[in-house]
Amino acid sequence: MNLQKTLSLQALNDLDSSEAEQWFSQCCAAPKWFKGMAQARPFSDFDTVIQSAQEVWQQCATADFLSAFEAHPMIGDVNSLRKKYAATKAIASNEQQGATQANEQTLQALADANHQYLAKHGFIFIICATGLSANTMLNALKQRIDNNTKTEIQLAAAQQIKITLLRLEKGIQTS
Repeated sequence: MNLQKTLSLQALNDLDSSEAEQWFSQCCAAPKWFKGMAQARPFSDFDTVIQSAQEVWQQCATADFLSAFEAHPMIGDVNSLRKKYAATKAIASNEQQGATQANEQTLQALADANHQYLAKHGFIFIICATGLSANTMLNALKQRIDNNTKTEIQLAAAQQIKITLLRLEKGIQTS
């Protein structure tokens, strides 16, 4: 299957299970989530897709969250962004636009803080970066870095579903 930027709801419903899993994996890399979404079809409307996405995410466990987090590039790491989003470029485009417009000092501070966060928590900092400046992301990272890992997994999971829902909005034609 050649992955497309957008699909109609009918086209999404018509994919075979393997193709649907592959398409949903562009939105969230947690296997339990993308398999659950493929099984939840057919969807009657976009609201049902969103409701199902949230319900399936709520059934996920820490290991599923960590799988989803691993698919993200580190914020501010442009090379990582290019590599990890090669297959999901259409749906995930512009998610870190604020980081690409930052000055070198802010990018370095983001990279340093991200490495500290990764060393402490075991996964990269996850934030729904759409519409956020690099400074806003850096400030959020600094505020969250001292949380305990259990709290951070919960906060990152909440950010992940926001990211996933945005990707679904980009990926499914609603009109």
